[in-house]
Amino acid sequence: MCGIIGIVARHDVAAQLYDGLMVLQHRGQDAAGIATADERKLLVHKGNGLVSEVFDAAAMRKLVGSMGIGHCRYPTAGSEGHEEAQPFYVNSPYGIALAHNGNLVNTETLRAEVFQQDRRNINTESDSEVLLNVFAHELDNQRELGPDAALRAMENVYRRCTGGFAAVAMVLGLGLVAFRDPNGIRPLVLGKRSGPDGDEWAVASESVAFDLIGFERVRDIAPGEAVVVTGDGTLHARQCVEPREHTPCIFEYVYLARPDSMIDDVSVHKARMRMGQKLGEKILRLFPDHDIDTVIPIPDSSRDAALEVAHVLGVKYREGFVKNRYVGRTFIMPGQEQRTKSVRRKLNPIPLEFRNRVVLLVDDSIVRGTTSRQIVQMVRDVGARKVYLASAAPPVRYPNIYGIDMPAPEEFIAHGRSEEEIQELLGVDWLVYQDLADLEDSVTSPKGGPTRFDCSCFNGEYVTGPGEDYFERIRQLRSDAAKSTRRQPA
Repeated sequence: MCGIIGIVARHDVAAQLYDGLMVLQHRGQDAAGIATADERKLLVHKGNGLVSEVFDAAAMRKLVGSMGIGHCRYPTAGSEGHEEAQPFYVNSPYGIALAHNGNLVNTETLRAEVFQQDRRNINTESDSEVLLNVFAHELDNQRELGPDAALRAMENVYRRCTGGFAAVAMVLGLGLVAFRDPNGIRPLVLGKRSGPDGDEWAVASESVAFDLIGFERVRDIAPGEAVVVTGDGTLHARQCVEPREHTPCIFEYVYLARPDSMIDDVSVHKARMRMGQKLGEKILRLFPDHDIDTVIPIPDSSRDAALEVAHVLGVKYREGFVKNRYVGRTFIMPGQEQRTKSVRRKLNPIPLEFRNRVVLLVDDSIVRGTTSRQIVQMVRDVGARKVYLASAAPPVRYPNIYGIDMPAPEEFIAHGRSEEEIQELLGVDWLVYQDLADLEDSVTSPKGGPTRFDCSCFNGEYVTGPGEDYFERIRQLRSDAAKSTRRQPA
């Protein structure tokens, strides 16, 4: 999970890229970078840390140019070091920078092809650098530079690359090239701003990035589509590969995206409200004579669902936790020890909302269970009489292979366990999960949009069919033990 943004404007864009990345900061808090282009060269500044930590006034002054791209990253498997901060850059052909969100599932095959066939070297473990070099090679093969050449190159990129990905590249002498995987697993949105000097264009992971910088959302980039925006503000778009079944990642709506975003013409806010309504209806079916006094969300992304649960159950909704805004999202922290410490730093219960009450905690999802266990204990410590827990998503039992760094399967609390066993491990008096069919119905908008979704982390069905050895390789990369080993000094 990363955030990407690209802008072609009539004036320097670095400040707007910075603002856009600040809005997308929830998608990655490990590293950030911006690349801009003047008439002669690419200018890149990137590093580990939050957007506000990576960029100071001196760095921003150097990022001149009316075209640029930005990236914020969280530490996906094998890409935790500072050298994997994006955008990546190659100087041949022309000079290209690329920012990428997602994951290629045929990276190892591509890495060998890039070295042996394309005669290019990869310096990091990042699949984003592999993707950049594939695009650079295919563009070089066109023997010319222009929108049509770039779109022909993208046809070959799609032929070679498999996975869930959204990317934006900047090519000196041409402009921006943005593209999205043939299943539309990872999101990418197109925005426009019209002025007296002509049209300006932007692409971003989420539409909310446009609100702050004054662009209007035009549409989502279609699955398998590539767009080129030249320096004069002309947009070229082409369906570069036959679109497959449109299956956006359902976890974007559950947890990753901001509620004020629109993804594939679906309001994240409304989708989460529908999740809460469905969840409340299930609770009434299973527990019609419930004794719940209060519904309390585990902030932040469960609030919309929790409010609807309370409405359906006809009980009070209360905010029961104070959140420290300066602690990152624990789901995307790199190691178990750091996640464990951060939960206590991040949330503090309000005793008056729990004392002598039967409370229903609502969370967006339960992955490792680390956070949930600690929160349940905190609630008991401040005097709750009973603690129930409801998840707006089904049990997470399988790895996500399309850009979300979910752990090895054995680190999921639901792996190989029944819901009764999970309930006991979490220390709750009652546990209820959303049904997958209800989750899919919740994200299916009555006004249109996709009707099928990538739900692989819930049902283990992968739309791109990774190779047999793929899951063993990501287990070795994504387990907390593997990450701990990589962080040890040599």
